[in-house]
Amino acid sequence: MVLFKKIFKITVKLILAVLAVIVALLIYFNIPVSSENKDAKLGVTFSKRYAEDIGLNWKEAYIAILDDLKVKKIRIPVYWDLTEPEEGRYNYDDIDWQLEEAGKRNAEIILVVGQKVPRWPECAIPGWAGTSDQKRKTALLKFIDTTVERYKDNSEIKYWQIENEPFLPFGICPDFDVNLLDSELALVKSKNTGKPVMVTDSGELSLWVRAASRADVFGTTMYRTIYKKGLGYFDYPIGPRFFQFKAYFNKILAHQENNIVIELQGEPWISGYTTEQPLDEQFKSMDAEKLRNNVSFARKAGFPEIYLWGAEWWYWLRINQGYPELWNTARDLFDSRQKMR
Repeated sequence: MVLFKKIFKITVKLILAVLAVIVALLIYFNIPVSSENKDAKLGVTFSKRYAEDIGLNWKEAYIAILDDLKVKKIRIPVYWDLTEPEEGRYNYDDIDWQLEEAGKRNAEIILVVGQKVPRWPECAIPGWAGTSDQKRKTALLKFIDTTVERYKDNSEIKYWQIENEPFLPFGICPDFDVNLLDSELALVKSKNTGKPVMVTDSGELSLWVRAASRADVFGTTMYRTIYKKGLGYFDYPIGPRFFQFKAYFNKILAHQENNIVIELQGEPWISGYTTEQPLDEQFKSMDAEKLRNNVSFARKAGFPEIYLWGAEWWYWLRINQGYPELWNTARDLFDSRQKMR
């Protein structure tokens, strides 16, 4: 009985100590940050697949992002199933076109290669490659090798991004295989292209170390307002210091100092497919004010580059819904960034 009481007291003290640490960290994470990194460079992710899914002319949307928003940094996914629909038969026409148009305007590209790349369903594995696990892995490495070989001398490409948040179990994907990821990274690095290799991870749900330790450049996502079934909408209870804290530990534990925001929330997080919901529902988690605030938040966290997520949605609102406010707000943000150069 005495031993039980001692164990109980020790357990209670440990629990209280852990709770005290959590509360202290939450307080620290939410101490206001007044200064912003005004030198932070802004970019966007652009997905041809998503643009088409929401009913856009994807080429018109891409050109509008380049010419109207005057974006100079774009992350482009290479969808495996669209690029190699049949084994050994490649079609890079759409990627070639995007790179060519970016080059005409002196824009820089992050090219995302792998089986898991931005936008739903995350993994874009062609049917022919999914007949067996070994077939998929062997074919994936060949696809990556072919893609990097094709574009290794392309001056528009600034980074190779290999896979998208590979350590985050999200999307319709095979079970994660860290040995396969390491093989992909080793393959790309063996090409000696002179372009840094990026690995990304969740900003809120990961410790970053596994991804960051494998990368030349680490990219974090950054979401502010999300939706959870049963809970509804809520904001993450963390301020910019949360990301500063994680960047510090990234330096200590992963020896990684090159950190950027690869995916800053700029469109709704919603129940179901975004554009199928009424606009007032979409605007609960993203509107013009939230977009400005999110950019300010990311700048306060101190990252040197910030890639916004949602440019296709801004264009959809403008063209398909007659609602240009988000597009105009983005234009102001990119215009002010250009003027600061």
